[in-house]
Amino acid sequence: MTNTHETTPVIPLPEAGARIATTVGAIATLASTFLAWTWTDEFPGNLTVTGYPGGLQVITLVGAALTLLFALAGHGVRGFGWLNPAGSNNALLLIALGTFGTTWYTVIAIAQELGGIANLEPGGFVAAAASLITLLAALGLPLHRDTDPASSGLKKALAAVFGIGGTKLARPKTLPSWAQILVIAAAFAIGLFVASYGLQAESEQFVGFLILAAFGVATLSRSGLSARLKALTTEHRKVTVIAAFAAAAAFPFTQNTDEFTLLAVSILIFATVALGLNVVVGLAGLLDLGYVAFLGVGAYTAALVSGSTASTFGVTFPFWAAALTGAAASLIFGVLIGAPTLRLRGDYLAIVTLGFGEIFRITMGNLDGTSGPSVTNGPNGVPNIPDLKFFGYDFGAEHTIGGFTLGSYANYFWLMLLCTALVVTIFARAGNSRIGRAWVAIREDETAATAMGINGFRVKLIAFALGATLAGLAGTVQAHVQHTVVPEMYVFAGPVPPSSAFLLAAVILGGMGTITGPLLGATLLYVIPTKLQFLNDYQLLFFGLALILLMRFRPEGVVANKRQQLEYHETDPIDVPEPRQSEETGAGITKAGA
Repeated sequence: MTNTHETTPVIPLPEAGARIATTVGAIATLASTFLAWTWTDEFPGNLTVTGYPGGLQVITLVGAALTLLFALAGHGVRGFGWLNPAGSNNALLLIALGTFGTTWYTVIAIAQELGGIANLEPGGFVAAAASLITLLAALGLPLHRDTDPASSGLKKALAAVFGIGGTKLARPKTLPSWAQILVIAAAFAIGLFVASYGLQAESEQFVGFLILAAFGVATLSRSGLSARLKALTTEHRKVTVIAAFAAAAAFPFTQNTDEFTLLAVSILIFATVALGLNVVVGLAGLLDLGYVAFLGVGAYTAALVSGSTASTFGVTFPFWAAALTGAAASLIFGVLIGAPTLRLRGDYLAIVTLGFGEIFRITMGNLDGTSGPSVTNGPNGVPNIPDLKFFGYDFGAEHTIGGFTLGSYANYFWLMLLCTALVVTIFARAGNSRIGRAWVAIREDETAATAMGINGFRVKLIAFALGATLAGLAGTVQAHVQHTVVPEMYVFAGPVPPSSAFLLAAVILGGMGTITGPLLGATLLYVIPTKLQFLNDYQLLFFGLALILLMRFRPEGVVANKRQQLEYHETDPIDVPEPRQSEETGAGITKAGA
């Protein structure tokens, strides 16, 4: 079935006039950020200075500048065509919409927090009007819209704004290998800068950053830049891996304090555990609702053997031995729990794993010498876990590297980054192996896989044990980072991650069966609640609304596995390009793209 499209504007305007109005509006929006938006510095970011953008004005400035660049590309200005290889106006509309959203959010927030629009200076009104004009003018440009009569009204309405169906990319100019490598390095450097800026943004500023970042990602996808970058990273896979690791390792050098470095360490722990759960849920298709207990097993084991003053064992293992002990303990628990329960399926397995998670938490609270043996110090947990030391290198002390003074959490960040890299390697190797293909077969149809000779129980037990081991490894690092372990840290659903519910959400929302998906999902699910604390009672409302919208319009997750993307959108129309001639055989070849 062929998808039908047309290029018509949402608002009927002369194309030339709409394009000029979009450009002028972007320039006016950019200029407005150099004016004062309010008269008092009580609003975060100090938007009172004329000639120097601050706070949310910086985000509007970036959005307006990007809008202007895409507008110039639409005018055909030489040197800007690379920004929009797809040649679609939808990319311009998306970035204009992101700039409009950030600007109007700022104006409304100023009026709400300071007590009315009277607190707006002329610059705020100019920004609001200019961003609105830019958006309306962009809606007057010819847009790729779905005209398939089978599409729902909501889908057609969204298609009018976001566009549906890909457009053919212009043939890129072939770059030399060194230039391609520089492009990859620049992309990761920009990603590092954007991530550092977002983590350091204040609560209100973070919302504006989130709005523009979301529309910015959509803009890159619609313009075709994401496809171009993906092609480069696929061609230079080793360079991509090195650049990604180098960009991540450079994060502590972008921070002035340990506050956000600690946040980054927590994100890495959460993301690593989510990737371990992805083995169980994403590859093997087993619904585990008590997975956080394996994280707790690793953390408690490391705490008890690392020389804590509250440990009842009285032993001090080096970290490598403590890490192996914690991973082995989680492996043993994974086998002991999985062996009698993995013959269950679906909801029954979920209920059993949920029970295991609660049993672990309650048991750790009762091993206090009163309700049970004296092992874990009960509800008080195991405090005073000492900092790590590797060959004389103290992880708890500050170190100066290249003129930069780095705190203790930078050391733990690098350690956790190495653990994450190890887990990613294990996941990739296991997923592409024979046992990984068996997991996928079990996930798709266990009965059919068993009929084909796959030992379903053995395969599922291996997945359960591997997932538990990876969680236990992350738990050993968590124990030393937080210097204490208590039972309340390992619950099914809590206000802050990691918890079993948040871990499962990270895997599903990020994209089951992928590597990038759980890492991205865990990052978003950890950062967003942390940054939206100013919403107080409305935090969970907006958070839940965002999850509902994501599940409605992208059920396969942010980073989609190709198989699941086809399953969730199997009724969607498919673009079928014209047949092309094979260079080798001369035969007609037709490629179908979703």
